Amino acid sequence: MPKKFTEAEKEYIVKRLKEEAMKCLVTYGVKKTTVDELVKRVNIPKGTFYLFYPSKELLLYDAINDLHEEMHEQFLNEISKFKNGFHAEDLAELLFRLYKQFDETGLMPIVMNGDLDYLIRKLPEDVVKEHLSYDDFSVKQLFSFLSLEEKDITLISGGLRAVFLTLLFKREIGEQIYDDVIRMMIKGIVLQFLD
Repeated sequence: MPKKFTEAEKEYIVKRLKEEAMKCLVTYGVKKTTVDELVKRVNIPKGTFYLFYPSKELLLYDAINDLHEEMHEQFLNEISKFKNGFHAEDLAELLFRLYKQFDETGLMPIVMNGDLDYLIRKLPEDVVKEHLSYDDFSVKQLFSFLSLEEKDITLISGGLRAVFLTLLFKREIGEQIYDDVIRMMIKGIVLQFLD
């Protein structure tokens, strides 16, 4: 008979699983992170893990998604400072700082080595579609918040994802000019917002 957990215990276990999932992602990547390692770190039985997550991939996704949502909230908080007006350079610089922040999380290797692609392939299709629509919703929020005329949301959010993917090619672009190139690309997308 499975153990009954209080709401506080459930929250604590999920929080700890996500914390350790992020550490394992940075250290081992997706494929080498195991349920055995996660439960050892959180000090719970393996069966208990499956009461919370049907697979390690969904836990890893949740951990990454929490980071995504945290950065999104930070972005909305920063963008609120533009309520009295903004310049394209201001918005482009804010977006650039968010890209740099992600680059500094230590998660870039999972993107570069194909682990993120592997993780996405292991997720249920509805989870992937929901994430993509969340990106579109985020761009729609941005347009609404800045009182901008609505453009092709999927095109703009796709452009921002494309900039994200250029993080994979820092060496090929040239590390000495990389930040300037990213800024230029972001500014081009921002100018599309305003056009």
